[in-house]
Amino acid sequence: MTALYLDNAATTPMRREVLEAMAPLLTTTYGNPSSHHTVGERAAASLDDARRRVARVLAVRAGDIVFTSGGTEANNLAVKGIALAAMQASGARHVVTTPIEHESVLASVDHLQRLHGFEVTMLTVDRHGRVDPGEMARAVRADTAVVSIGLANNEIGTVQDAPALVEASGRVPLHLDAVQAAGWLPLASLGADALSLAGHKFGGPKGIGVAMVRGRIPVEPVLHGGGQQRGRRSGTENVAGAVGLAAALELAEAERADAAERVSRLRDAFIERVLASVPTARLTGHPVSRLPGTASFTFAGTSGEAVLLELERRGVVSSSGSACAEGSDDPSHVLTALGLAPDLARTAVRFTLPHTWDGPLDAVADAVADAVRAV
Repeated sequence: MTALYLDNAATTPMRREVLEAMAPLLTTTYGNPSSHHTVGERAAASLDDARRRVARVLAVRAGDIVFTSGGTEANNLAVKGIALAAMQASGARHVVTTPIEHESVLASVDHLQRLHGFEVTMLTVDRHGRVDPGEMARAVRADTAVVSIGLANNEIGTVQDAPALVEASGRVPLHLDAVQAAGWLPLASLGADALSLAGHKFGGPKGIGVAMVRGRIPVEPVLHGGGQQRGRRSGTENVAGAVGLAAALELAEAERADAAERVSRLRDAFIERVLASVPTARLTGHPVSRLPGTASFTFAGTSGEAVLLELERRGVVSSSGSACAEGSDDPSHVLTALGLAPDLARTAVRFTLPHTWDGPLDAVADAVADAVRAV
């Protein structure tokens, strides 16, 4: 029996169009884009084209696009790179973020605090995971180097009010972690100073990401070497990956409006059926301002891992939260920040749909009810 894969927030399958776009860069146009000969120049031209295509979707300049190894590196470059550059320029040593961010943001902030003496302000979030822009505006100071907020949370799907956050940040650089948002939310003209993407979250390849950092924002590189990508990220570029990410992003953006409307409707019906059939089920995340493909629950009195095993026996693959924290016995830092007790947080199960989903989820909801009863 083929399992039904509902863990698309962790990774998505690569689209065939993306694989076809990448193939020439892996076989015939394989040169190093820094090499000054015709083979390298052809690779450089493909890289430049991919950069322009990504920039077009994000409505920024091509020079603002830095290709990275993925979302984690993109977040590291945006948070540490902007903060360290500000520290060197003005002595700024203050960062603003939230306790529900991805581990790559939280670990970057911790690095700044431990090794560079930064002070950190952790904004509170409400029970749905939303940031209060007013609190954020009050937290920003003259010595604030960067503000980093997740546009959409990877565990609970809550979406932040991006325009309000841009306004609240004032003149301080605002980084939005948009890794989960691509293909679901409009990314053009958000107004943020920095943005992170990961190709494998929207039908592209693993091992490639984007840190969009506007050219006017100084950045201290995290990787040092030959000075590629305007000195912001050294190392031979993953040309095939960049081309694949560009192709996937264009496809996701072209289909985004239809996919978001269709999948939101099916997700809402699924949530309603689960809550009606499982008395202990509780929806986590914002009931309305959430990613179209995300439905996350706690099931009091169970073990989330046990429910996942029962679901897989019934042909449904899902997860208990972030793939970056799988295997840990610790409760989700996102759920505990929302005020959930650790024992309840350990019962979490997350279902994340692909952009192409087009059918009812009644059978999945029934499998959830059966799995909860079985544990």
